[in-house]
Amino acid sequence: MIKEITSKTEWQLVLSKTDTYDFYHTYDYHHISCDPSKETPILITYTYNDVLVALPLLLRKIDNTKFFDFTSIYGYGGPIVKNINASFDTIHFQNELTNYFIEKQIVSVFSRLHPYIKEQDAIMSSFGELTPLGKVVNIDVTLPIEDSRRAYQKSLKNQVNKLRRTCTVRKAETKEDIHEFIDIYYENMTRLNAKKEYFFERSYFFNFLGQTDFNTDILLVEEIESKKIIAGSMFVKTNGFVQFHLSGTRTDFLRLKPSKLFLDEMRIEASNNGYKYFNLGGGLGSKEDSLFEFKSSFSKDFRIFKVWKHIVNQKIYDNLSNGVNSKNIDYFPLYRAN
Repeated sequence: MIKEITSKTEWQLVLSKTDTYDFYHTYDYHHISCDPSKETPILITYTYNDVLVALPLLLRKIDNTKFFDFTSIYGYGGPIVKNINASFDTIHFQNELTNYFIEKQIVSVFSRLHPYIKEQDAIMSSFGELTPLGKVVNIDVTLPIEDSRRAYQKSLKNQVNKLRRTCTVRKAETKEDIHEFIDIYYENMTRLNAKKEYFFERSYFFNFLGQTDFNTDILLVEEIESKKIIAGSMFVKTNGFVQFHLSGTRTDFLRLKPSKLFLDEMRIEASNNGYKYFNLGGGLGSKEDSLFEFKSSFSKDFRIFKVWKHIVNQKIYDNLSNGVNSKNIDYFPLYRAN
Protein backbone atom coordinates (compact mmCIF):
# COMPACT_ATOMS: atom_id res chain seq x y z
CA MET A 1 0.00 0.00 0.00
CA ILE A 2 2.76 2.44 0.97
CA LYS A 3 5.93 2.78 -1.06
CA GLU A 4 8.95 5.09 -0.89
CA ILE A 5 10.21 6.49 -4.18
CA THR A 6 13.57 8.18 -4.55
CA SER A 7 14.55 7.59 -8.19
CA LYS A 8 13.71 10.20 -10.84
CA THR A 9 12.26 7.68 -13.30
CA GLU A 10 9.78 6.27 -10.78
CA TRP A 11 8.98 9.73 -9.39
CA GLN A 12 8.13 11.05 -12.86
CA LEU A 13 6.04 7.98 -13.62
CA VAL A 14 3.92 8.52 -10.50
CA LEU A 15 3.38 12.20 -11.32
CA SER A 16 2.26 11.28 -14.83
CA LYS A 17 -0.50 9.11 -13.36
CA THR A 18 -1.99 11.78 -11.08
CA ASP A 19 -4.90 14.04 -11.95
CA THR A 20 -2.70 17.13 -11.68
CA TYR A 21 0.59 18.31 -10.21
CA ASP A 22 2.72 21.44 -10.12
CA PHE A 23 6.47 22.00 -10.40
CA TYR A 24 6.67 22.02 -6.59
CA HIS A 25 5.89 18.28 -6.65
CA THR A 26 8.63 17.31 -9.09
CA TYR A 27 11.81 15.36 -8.46
CA ASP A 28 13.94 18.14 -9.93
CA TYR A 29 12.54 20.88 -7.70
CA HIS A 30 12.93 18.77 -4.58
CA HIS A 31 16.56 18.07 -5.37
CA ILE A 32 17.57 21.64 -6.20
CA SER A 33 15.66 23.00 -3.18
CA CYS A 34 16.84 20.65 -0.44
CA ASP A 35 20.01 20.69 1.64
CA PRO A 36 21.52 17.32 0.65
CA SER A 37 23.59 17.21 3.84
CA LYS A 38 20.46 17.31 6.00
CA GLU A 39 17.43 16.46 3.85
CA THR A 40 16.45 13.50 1.66
CA PRO A 41 13.61 13.95 -0.87
CA ILE A 42 11.11 11.09 -0.74
CA LEU A 43 7.87 10.58 -2.65
CA ILE A 44 5.54 8.54 -0.44
CA THR A 45 2.86 6.74 -2.46
CA TYR A 46 -0.33 5.08 -1.29
CA THR A 47 -2.15 2.79 -3.71
CA TYR A 48 -5.35 0.88 -3.15
CA ASN A 49 -7.38 -0.54 -6.03
CA ASP A 50 -7.45 2.32 -8.55
CA VAL A 51 -6.70 5.06 -5.99
CA LEU A 52 -3.33 6.82 -5.85
CA VAL A 53 -2.07 9.38 -3.34
CA ALA A 54 1.49 10.71 -3.66
CA LEU A 55 3.03 12.91 -0.97
CA PRO A 56 6.48 14.45 -1.63
CA LEU A 57 8.43 15.36 1.50
CA LEU A 58 11.95 15.94 2.82
CA LEU A 59 13.23 13.50 5.44
CA ARG A 60 15.40 15.02 8.20
CA LYS A 61 17.37 13.41 11.04
CA ILE A 62 16.69 14.88 14.48
CA ASP A 63 20.13 15.53 15.93
CA ASN A 64 21.31 13.44 18.87
CA THR A 65 18.34 11.07 18.62
CA LYS A 66 17.31 7.99 16.67
CA PHE A 67 14.26 9.87 15.34
CA PHE A 68 13.36 11.75 12.16
CA ASP A 69 10.79 14.18 10.89
CA PHE A 70 9.39 15.21 7.53
CA THR A 71 9.05 18.72 6.14
CA SER A 72 8.16 20.14 2.73
CA ILE A 73 9.92 22.22 0.14
CA TYR A 74 9.40 25.97 -0.08
CA GLY A 75 6.26 26.58 -2.10
CA TYR A 76 2.98 24.81 -2.63
CA GLY A 77 3.29 21.06 -2.13
CA GLY A 78 1.09 18.53 -0.40
CA PRO A 79 -0.46 15.33 -1.74
CA ILE A 80 -1.40 14.79 -5.37
CA VAL A 81 -3.98 12.18 -6.27
CA LYS A 82 -5.82 10.02 -8.78
CA ASN A 83 -9.40 8.73 -8.54
CA ILE A 84 -10.29 10.39 -5.25
CA ASN A 85 -14.06 10.73 -4.82
CA ALA A 86 -16.69 10.81 -2.08
CA SER A 87 -16.23 7.09 -1.37
CA PHE A 88 -12.49 7.40 -0.66
CA ASP A 89 -11.61 5.56 2.55
CA THR A 90 -9.67 8.22 4.45
CA ILE A 91 -9.37 6.00 7.54
CA HIS A 92 -7.57 3.23 5.65
CA PHE A 93 -5.25 5.77 4.00
CA GLN A 94 -4.47 7.48 7.29
CA ASN A 95 -3.84 4.20 9.09
CA GLU A 96 -1.44 3.01 6.40
CA LEU A 97 0.42 6.32 6.43
CA THR A 98 0.59 6.32 10.24
CA ASN A 99 2.05 2.81 10.26
CA TYR A 100 4.67 3.94 7.77
CA PHE A 101 5.57 6.97 9.91
CA ILE A 102 5.88 4.82 13.03
CA GLU A 103 8.08 2.31 11.23
CA LYS A 104 10.34 5.16 10.03
CA GLN A 105 10.47 6.60 13.59
CA ILE A 106 8.95 9.86 12.44
CA VAL A 107 8.07 12.31 15.21
CA SER A 108 6.23 14.97 13.20
CA VAL A 109 5.29 15.94 9.66
CA PHE A 110 4.89 19.42 8.18
CA SER A 111 3.74 20.24 4.67
CA ARG A 112 2.71 23.39 2.85
CA LEU A 113 -0.37 22.62 0.77
CA HIS A 114 -1.39 23.69 -2.73
CA PRO A 115 -4.26 26.22 -2.91
CA TYR A 116 -5.46 24.87 -6.27
CA ILE A 117 -5.64 21.13 -5.53
CA LYS A 118 -8.99 20.77 -3.81
CA GLU A 119 -8.64 17.07 -2.97
CA GLN A 120 -5.95 17.84 -0.39
CA ASP A 121 -8.48 19.04 2.18
CA ALA A 122 -10.57 15.90 1.78
CA ILE A 123 -7.76 13.43 2.38
CA MET A 124 -5.86 15.36 5.08
CA SER A 125 -8.80 16.56 7.17
CA SER A 126 -9.13 14.90 10.60
CA PHE A 127 -5.52 13.77 10.23
CA GLY A 128 -3.32 16.18 12.11
CA GLU A 129 -4.12 19.87 11.77
CA LEU A 130 -4.96 21.93 8.68
CA THR A 131 -4.18 25.60 9.29
CA PRO A 132 -5.24 28.34 6.85
CA LEU A 133 -2.54 31.01 6.64
CA GLY A 134 -3.94 33.46 4.12
CA LYS A 135 -5.06 34.17 0.59
CA VAL A 136 -3.23 33.85 -2.70
CA VAL A 137 -4.21 35.63 -5.92
CA ASN A 138 -5.08 33.82 -9.14
CA ILE A 139 -5.49 35.42 -12.54
CA ASP A 140 -7.99 33.38 -14.53
CA VAL A 141 -6.01 32.91 -17.73
CA THR A 142 -8.69 30.63 -19.19
CA LEU A 143 -10.67 33.79 -19.94
CA PRO A 144 -10.16 35.75 -23.15
CA ILE A 145 -7.29 38.19 -22.69
CA GLU A 146 -9.48 41.28 -22.56
CA ASP A 147 -11.84 39.64 -20.05
CA SER A 148 -9.05 38.90 -17.56
CA ARG A 149 -7.83 42.49 -17.97
CA ARG A 150 -11.28 43.78 -16.97
CA ALA A 151 -10.58 42.50 -13.45
CA TYR A 152 -7.71 44.99 -13.16
CA GLN A 153 -8.19 48.04 -10.97
CA LYS A 154 -8.60 51.16 -13.10
CA SER A 155 -5.34 52.69 -11.90
CA LEU A 156 -3.51 49.45 -12.77
CA LYS A 157 -4.80 49.54 -16.34
CA ASN A 158 -3.56 53.11 -16.72
CA GLN A 159 -0.14 52.28 -15.30
CA VAL A 160 0.29 49.24 -17.55
CA ASN A 161 -0.67 51.30 -20.61
CA LYS A 162 1.88 53.96 -19.62
CA LEU A 163 4.60 51.35 -19.04
CA ARG A 164 4.03 49.85 -22.47
CA ARG A 165 4.79 53.25 -24.01
CA THR A 166 8.12 53.59 -22.17
CA CYS A 167 9.31 50.00 -21.70
CA THR A 168 9.52 46.69 -23.51
CA VAL A 169 9.45 43.12 -22.17
CA ARG A 170 11.64 40.31 -23.45
CA LYS A 171 12.80 36.89 -22.33
CA ALA A 172 16.28 36.38 -20.92
CA GLU A 173 18.17 34.48 -23.60
CA THR A 174 21.87 34.80 -22.74
CA LYS A 175 24.10 34.24 -19.70
CA GLU A 176 24.51 38.02 -19.51
CA ASP A 177 20.73 38.41 -19.32
CA ILE A 178 20.51 35.87 -16.52
CA HIS A 179 23.33 37.48 -14.55
CA GLU A 180 21.57 40.83 -14.96
CA PHE A 181 18.40 39.34 -13.52
CA ILE A 182 20.33 37.81 -10.60
CA ASP A 183 21.90 41.20 -9.86
CA ILE A 184 18.44 42.78 -9.80
CA TYR A 185 17.11 40.01 -7.56
CA TYR A 186 19.99 40.44 -5.10
CA GLU A 187 19.48 44.20 -5.06
CA ASN A 188 15.80 43.65 -4.33
CA MET A 189 16.51 41.20 -1.48
CA THR A 190 19.08 43.55 0.05
CA ARG A 191 16.62 46.44 -0.04
CA LEU A 192 13.99 44.28 1.69
CA ASN A 193 16.47 43.02 4.34
CA ALA A 194 15.56 39.48 3.33
CA LYS A 195 16.80 36.47 5.26
CA LYS A 196 20.06 34.85 4.23
CA GLU A 197 18.32 31.79 2.76
CA TYR A 198 16.73 33.93 0.05
CA PHE A 199 20.14 34.92 -1.34
CA PHE A 200 20.54 31.85 -3.54
CA GLU A 201 23.93 31.16 -5.12
CA ARG A 202 24.23 32.22 -8.75
CA SER A 203 24.59 28.57 -9.72
CA TYR A 204 21.12 27.92 -8.27
CA PHE A 205 19.48 30.11 -10.92
CA PHE A 206 21.31 28.43 -13.80
CA ASN A 207 20.59 25.01 -12.31
CA PHE A 208 16.91 25.94 -11.97
CA LEU A 209 16.72 27.00 -15.62
CA GLY A 210 18.33 23.74 -16.71
CA GLN A 211 15.78 21.42 -15.11
CA THR A 212 13.66 19.23 -17.39
CA ASP A 213 10.70 18.50 -15.08
CA PHE A 214 9.32 22.03 -15.64
CA ASN A 215 9.80 25.07 -17.87
CA THR A 216 11.12 28.38 -16.57
CA ASP A 217 11.09 31.79 -18.25
CA ILE A 218 12.75 34.96 -17.04
CA LEU A 219 11.00 38.08 -18.30
CA LEU A 220 13.04 41.28 -18.32
CA VAL A 221 11.66 44.82 -18.46
CA GLU A 222 13.85 47.22 -20.42
CA GLU A 223 13.41 50.97 -20.43
CA ILE A 224 13.31 52.08 -24.06
CA GLU A 225 15.09 55.41 -23.62
CA SER A 226 18.01 54.29 -21.44
CA LYS A 227 18.19 50.67 -22.75
CA LYS A 228 18.57 49.60 -19.12
CA ILE A 229 17.06 46.41 -17.74
CA ILE A 230 15.11 47.70 -14.76
CA ALA A 231 13.13 44.67 -13.53
CA GLY A 232 12.72 40.95 -14.04
CA SER A 233 10.94 37.85 -12.85
CA MET A 234 11.13 34.07 -13.04
CA PHE A 235 7.92 32.31 -14.03
CA VAL A 236 7.65 28.54 -13.73
CA LYS A 237 5.23 26.73 -16.02
CA THR A 238 4.02 23.19 -15.46
CA ASN A 239 0.97 21.17 -16.33
CA GLY A 240 -1.50 24.07 -16.60
CA PHE A 241 0.05 26.18 -13.81
CA VAL A 242 2.10 29.35 -14.10
CA GLN A 243 3.80 30.35 -10.86
CA PHE A 244 5.18 33.83 -10.14
CA HIS A 245 8.43 32.72 -8.50
CA LEU A 246 11.38 35.11 -7.95
CA SER A 247 11.47 38.75 -9.02
CA GLY A 248 13.11 42.12 -8.48
CA THR A 249 13.20 45.78 -9.50
CA ARG A 250 16.15 48.16 -9.63
CA THR A 251 15.88 50.61 -6.73
CA ASP A 252 16.32 53.63 -9.02
CA PHE A 253 13.23 52.60 -11.00
CA LEU A 254 10.82 51.63 -8.22
CA ARG A 255 8.70 54.71 -8.93
CA LEU A 256 7.82 53.27 -12.37
CA LYS A 257 6.51 50.01 -10.82
CA PRO A 258 7.72 47.93 -13.78
CA SER A 259 6.68 44.65 -12.13
CA LYS A 260 3.17 45.42 -13.28
CA LEU A 261 4.35 45.11 -16.85
CA PHE A 262 6.00 41.69 -16.62
CA LEU A 263 2.92 40.33 -14.81
CA ASP A 264 0.65 41.67 -17.52
CA GLU A 265 2.93 40.20 -20.19
CA MET A 266 2.89 36.75 -18.59
CA ARG A 267 -0.88 36.93 -18.20
CA ILE A 268 -1.17 37.38 -21.97
CA GLU A 269 1.33 34.62 -22.72
CA ALA A 270 -0.37 32.20 -20.32
CA SER A 271 -3.74 32.81 -21.94
CA ASN A 272 -2.33 32.42 -25.44
CA ASN A 273 -0.66 29.13 -24.51
CA GLY A 274 -3.67 27.49 -22.85
CA TYR A 275 -2.66 27.61 -19.19
CA LYS A 276 -5.33 27.29 -16.53
CA TYR A 277 -3.97 29.12 -13.47
CA PHE A 278 -1.60 32.05 -13.03
CA ASN A 279 -0.77 32.13 -9.33
CA LEU A 280 0.68 35.39 -8.03
CA GLY A 281 0.95 34.12 -4.45
CA GLY A 282 0.04 36.15 -1.39
CA GLY A 283 1.53 38.69 0.96
CA LEU A 284 4.74 38.43 2.96
CA GLY A 285 4.21 35.71 5.54
CA SER A 286 0.74 35.16 4.03
CA LYS A 287 -0.45 38.49 5.45
CA GLU A 288 -2.79 40.87 3.66
CA ASP A 289 -0.09 43.53 3.44
CA SER A 290 1.00 45.98 0.76
CA LEU A 291 2.39 43.11 -1.35
CA PHE A 292 -0.96 41.32 -1.24
CA GLU A 293 -2.72 44.58 -2.05
CA PHE A 294 -0.48 44.99 -5.11
CA LYS A 295 -1.21 41.45 -6.33
CA SER A 296 -4.95 41.77 -5.71
CA SER A 297 -5.06 44.80 -8.01
CA PHE A 298 -4.77 42.23 -10.84
CA SER A 299 -7.59 39.93 -9.71
CA LYS A 300 -10.04 39.21 -6.94
CA ASP A 301 -9.93 35.46 -7.57
CA PHE A 302 -8.54 34.39 -4.18
CA ARG A 303 -7.60 30.90 -2.99
CA ILE A 304 -6.74 29.84 0.57
CA PHE A 305 -3.20 28.73 1.38
CA LYS A 306 -3.00 26.13 4.15
CA VAL A 307 -0.35 24.10 5.93
CA TRP A 308 -0.61 20.60 7.39
CA LYS A 309 0.91 19.78 10.78
CA HIS A 310 0.87 16.28 12.18
CA ILE A 311 2.42 14.93 15.38
CA VAL A 312 3.03 11.20 15.00
CA ASN A 313 4.64 10.54 18.38
CA GLN A 314 3.27 12.97 20.95
CA LYS A 315 5.45 11.71 23.81
CA ILE A 316 8.72 12.11 21.91
CA TYR A 317 7.54 15.44 20.47
CA ASP A 318 6.87 16.77 23.97
CA ASN A 319 10.20 15.50 25.27
CA LEU A 320 12.11 17.12 22.41
CA SER A 321 10.19 20.38 22.83
CA ASN A 322 10.62 20.50 26.60
CA GLY A 323 12.80 23.43 27.55
CA VAL A 324 12.74 25.07 24.13
CA ASN A 325 12.90 28.79 24.81
CA SER A 326 11.23 30.40 21.85
CA LYS A 327 9.16 33.53 21.42
CA ASN A 328 7.42 31.83 18.52
CA ILE A 329 5.47 29.12 20.32
CA ASP A 330 3.44 28.51 17.14
CA TYR A 331 6.56 27.31 15.29
CA PHE A 332 6.20 23.74 14.04
CA PRO A 333 7.80 21.52 15.00
CA LEU A 334 8.50 23.41 18.21
CA TYR A 335 11.69 21.47 18.95
CA ARG A 336 13.27 23.08 15.83
CA ALA A 337 12.30 26.63 16.83
CA ASN A 338 15.78 27.59 18.06
